[in-house]
Amino acid sequence: QVRLVESGGGPVQSGGSLRLSCAAPGITYSLYCIGWFRQAPGKERERVAVIDSGGATDYADSAKGRFTLSRDIAKNTLYLQLNSLKPEDTAIYYCVSRPSDTTTWSSLLSPTRWNYWGQGTQVTVSS
Repeated sequence: QVRLVESGGGPVQSGGSLRLSCAAPGITYSLYCIGWFRQAPGKERERVAVIDSGGATDYADSAKGRFTLSRDIAKNTLYLQLNSLKPEDTAIYYCVSRPSDTTTWSSLLSPTRWNYWGQGTQVTVSS
């Protein structure tokens, strides 16, 4: 049973930083892709950053240079470091996962392609 539990969200001022955590006790990282989506008010869910079973990562253009994925396999925890935050980063951030296969990142942009979702953590960036 895969269970994803996010934490680390909260209010922050523009330019600030946060680190989101996703505890994933049911995940074997060698068998699963894992990452983050977000959903801003009135907008569709957007893929932010993902990592595959081999450790390769993919970031949305909006995240490149500001957000960094990392994982602690021993703790079964995925992290998303958010730096230089902007008001447009305000959203609910969801941890997601799916079994690893040969599907390319470009085919996994849709939220429907991801099997497992956490409950989300709110990030609010004020100007």
